Amino acid sequence: MTYSLDFRLRVLSVKKKKNLSFAETADLFGVGVTSLVRWVKKPEPQTHRHKPATKLNMDALKEDIQLYPDAYQYERAERLGVSSMGIWHALKRLNVTYKKNDSNIPRPIQKSVLLFVKS
Repeated sequence: MTYSLDFRLRVLSVKKKKNLSFAETADLFGVGVTSLVRWVKKPEPQTHRHKPATKLNMDALKEDIQLYPDAYQYERAERLGVSSMGIWHALKRLNVTYKKNDSNIPRPIQKSVLLFVKS
C-alpha cells in the first residue's frame, strides 16, 4: 500500500513538532519504522518499478510466438518454465494481442426504408 505524499509530509511534520522518535511516530500513526526512515530520505512515493524481467527470456518468447502463433498462454508458460501471468505481462510488454477485431467481419448491407406520408 502506498501512502500519499500529503500523509507522509503530515506524519513527518508531527514527528518534528512533537519531537517524537521513529518508534513513537510509527505507533502513533500505525506505519512501519522502516517506512518512516525511508520517508525522511525521500518523501515522494515511488511511481513504478525500475527492474527488468529476469526469469523470462524475451527472445525465446518471440521465437515461441513465431513457432506456435495459436498457442494458449499456459502452453507457452509450460514450454518456457514461467507462470501464465508472467507470459501475460511479457506479451503485454511486446504489444502482442490475440483479441478479435470486429471491423474485419463482413456485415450485411442495411437497406434504408423511406416512408412517404401523404399530406
